[in-house]
Amino acid sequence: MAAISVIGSGFSGLSAACFAAAQGHKVTIWDKHAQSGGRARLLEAGGFRFDMGPSWYWMPDVFDDFFAYFGKQTSDYYELRRLDPGFQIIFGQGETLAVPADPGALTDLFEQTEKGSGNRLRAFLQEAAYKYALSMQRFIYQPSLSWLEYARRDVLNGWLKTSMIKPMSTHVRKYFKDPRLLALLEFPVLFLGAMPDKIPALYSLMNHAALTQGTFYPMGGMHRIVTAMEDLAISLGVQFKRNTEVERLIIKDKKVTGLESAAGIAAADALIASGDYQYMEQQLLPEQYRNYSPEYWDKKTMAPSSLIFYIGVRKQLPRLQHHNLFFDTDFQQHAVAIYEKPQWPEDPLFYVCCPSKTDHSVAPDGMENLFVLVPVAAGLDDTEDIRKQYLPGIIKRIEAFCGVAFRQDIIFEQSYSLRNFREDYHAYKGNAYGLANTLRQTAVLKPSVLNKKVANLFYAGQLTVPGPGVPPALISGRIAAGQLKKYFKRHTYEAAF
Repeated sequence: MAAISVIGSGFSGLSAACFAAAQGHKVTIWDKHAQSGGRARLLEAGGFRFDMGPSWYWMPDVFDDFFAYFGKQTSDYYELRRLDPGFQIIFGQGETLAVPADPGALTDLFEQTEKGSGNRLRAFLQEAAYKYALSMQRFIYQPSLSWLEYARRDVLNGWLKTSMIKPMSTHVRKYFKDPRLLALLEFPVLFLGAMPDKIPALYSLMNHAALTQGTFYPMGGMHRIVTAMEDLAISLGVQFKRNTEVERLIIKDKKVTGLESAAGIAAADALIASGDYQYMEQQLLPEQYRNYSPEYWDKKTMAPSSLIFYIGVRKQLPRLQHHNLFFDTDFQQHAVAIYEKPQWPEDPLFYVCCPSKTDHSVAPDGMENLFVLVPVAAGLDDTEDIRKQYLPGIIKRIEAFCGVAFRQDIIFEQSYSLRNFREDYHAYKGNAYGLANTLRQTAVLKPSVLNKKVANLFYAGQLTVPGPGVPPALISGRIAAGQLKKYFKRHTYEAAF
C-alpha cells in the first residue's frame, strides 16, 4: 500500500482520490480550505445557501459512470431533477426563448422561430450526438500523451464524416440563420474560452448535452455532488487534511518523497496535484523540475474569468427561470472585451441562476436566491470600486424583465471575482474556467498530465486534459489516477528485476 497525496479537494481532486483509493493506496487529500469543493464550495448566510461556482448539471452520464465504478448510483447520494425549461435566453424588449425538455416541443420552438429549422435541428443534433458518443468513447478519457492515441479508424472516419475542426460559428450557420437560434446554440461554447469562430465545431457536442440530454439540478444544490464524492472518498479510506496549504514539494532522485506545510513534512510515495497547474509548478517545484517556463504560461489563451454576485432577495421574482441568460445587449461588444481587447465590459451580457425556483431549501420561504455571473477577461485588475459599478445596472435590467422592483429588498449581497480566484485557488491570472479550448490548446497540446522530470508527480484539473467544466474535472481525476496506476505497475516490474 503506497502513501498517495492529492493536493486540492475540488471535483478533480476528489475524483483522483477515490480512484487512487480503489487501487488499494492510502490516500490523503490536502486542502487550504475548511470545506471541500474548490470552486464548488458552499456559502451560507442569512438562511440562504449559495453554490459559489458551478451551477449547470450537464452530461449526467459522466456522473453516473463515476459513481457506478464504485458500485454506487447518483440516487444513493442526491435527488436529480430535470429542469423544464432547461434554461431561457432573454433578448431585447423582454423577448425570451425558453428551451423545453420535450424534444417535440423543442422542434416546434425552432420551427416557430425560423421556418424550416425544425428538420434542420434534427440533423444538427444527430451530428452532435455522434460527436458526443465518439468523444466519450475515444477522446475525452485519453491522457493525451501522444497523437497516436487517436490514430484509430473510427476516430479518423468521425473526423471525415462530420464538421470537427471548422469553426463552430460556420457549422451552426450551415443550419440556421435566425440570430436568436444562433445565440441559443453558440452560448454553451462561450465559456470554453474563445469566440465561436475560434472554437472547433467538435464542441457542438455541447448542444447534444444541453438540448438532447437536458439540464438537471441536484436538489440541495451543486454542493451536494461535493458532499457525495466526499462521503464516497471517506468510505474508501481517504483522509482529509483541511486548513492545510501545501507550501513545498520535496524531490529526491527525481521523485516526490514528501510535501511540506505549516503542519510539517509528510512523506509521499506519489502525488496528484489538482490545484492550479501553473501555481503547482511555478511555486511548489524547484525550477529544474518544472514542465513549463513562465513564458509558456504567459502565452496561453485563458478562458474567461467571472464577476459573481451572490444575492438574497426577500420577495419572489416573476418570469425568472432556474437558468437565465440575459443577451439583451450587444454580444459582439462584450465578446471583444473578453477575448480580443481584454478590459472590463461596458454593457455586459450576464447569467442569472435562481435555484429557489426549483429548490426551496436554498432560500427562506417567499424569498429568492440569485447567483449573477458576468463573464470577464482573465488577468484584469479587480477592485471593489470596479465591482460596485456593475450591480446597479444588472439589478435594473433584471427588474425591467421581472416587472418588479427589488433593489430595496436585497438582504444579502456579496461579490466574488478575479482577486478572490487568485487568493482562494492561486488561479493563474484569476481564471475561473482554465484554458481556452482552442485548436492549439486541445488534447496533446494541453499541459501534460505527467510531470516529465518527476516520475511520480501527476496533474489533474481544468488546466490539463480534458479541460474546464465539472464533468471534465471528474474525468481528469480518473485520468491522473490511471497514470498513477501505470507508474506503480512499472515500478513493481522494475523492482522485480
